[in-house]
Amino acid sequence: MAEKVNLVKAAKVLEDIIQMRIDMETGRCCKFCGSMNIVRNGTRRGTQYWLCRNCGRGFVDNKALPKMRYPVEAIASALYQYYAGLSLNDIRGYIDQQYNIRPSDSAIYGWVTRFTKTAIAEAQKYTPKVGDTWVADETVIKVGGKNLWLIDIIDQETRYLIATRLSETRSKKDIALLMRKAYLKAGKAPKRILTDGLKAYPDAVDLVFGSETRHIVSKPFVEVDSTNVIERFQGTIKDRTKVMRGFKRPDTALLILEGWLVYYNYLRPHESLGDKTPARIAGINFPYQNWLDIVKSQSPLVIESEKPKPPVSPSNLKSPTSSHIKPQKKKQKRVKKAKILPQVKTLNTTIQRTRL
Repeated sequence: MAEKVNLVKAAKVLEDIIQMRIDMETGRCCKFCGSMNIVRNGTRRGTQYWLCRNCGRGFVDNKALPKMRYPVEAIASALYQYYAGLSLNDIRGYIDQQYNIRPSDSAIYGWVTRFTKTAIAEAQKYTPKVGDTWVADETVIKVGGKNLWLIDIIDQETRYLIATRLSETRSKKDIALLMRKAYLKAGKAPKRILTDGLKAYPDAVDLVFGSETRHIVSKPFVEVDSTNVIERFQGTIKDRTKVMRGFKRPDTALLILEGWLVYYNYLRPHESLGDKTPARIAGINFPYQNWLDIVKSQSPLVIESEKPKPPVSPSNLKSPTSSHIKPQKKKQKRVKKAKILPQVKTLNTTIQRTRL
């Protein structure tokens, strides 16, 4: 009976060793610190849980970010389809068919808001090298049942969408604020700006750029100085906003529009640009190629690896082998005491008694 128990224990140990080897070969590691020193921590409702012996945190190996339920591939797919113009219901159906999961509408919209902020924060770090001719135009979009003006400026050469503004009116002040925003983003003033016949444009151009910029009144479908570029973009954004959730309040609408600007400039290749993004044509080396890269960038492992290391001062520099060498103690000279013979001790005692 004892031998049978020992055989069962040995088989269990061997099974654990084989499983550990499989885990190491498949690259399974801790989501938080990247350590492969992990062990199984039981199952709950059929889901395997893990415990990291390095950082002490528990996690589920579901190919998701920490504290998230769904795989990063499913989240990235939802973000792409959202900005490509699909409704939330269509996105849920696709994810259900592709990944056998069905997240709620609020979960998908939560992904959109979270990772859109990440993309916007990264895009704000770069200054595009745009041309000298910009095109501006305005269109009406519905936000919370109310018509608002969407005003945009795009570079004619690179197709880079420089700035966008959502406002209740299209006055000289609104146009000037947009021009100012475009100037700060591009770091330069254009030589020409093409617009329609709105009277607010000449005054706003003169107010922001002065005599450096020439204002030209144009229209689409003309051979020279056409505004087709901005008209095509305005049509695209209006088609997308019809099915986009989030256009119920101006603040959420601004976030989604800024996200669309990042998608249009940095992630969406243009056939007219040789299947390159406007950001690439404008000389920007954006670190993310798609929404999947943006989602993965929020992993604790990636964030930890991107943290700048503190500079090393010369006083703290140590020799590579200094840790292996034990400091040598200075040898102190030992003074040997002279041995006193017994006869000398007796003589000294006699002399001291005599003196007394």
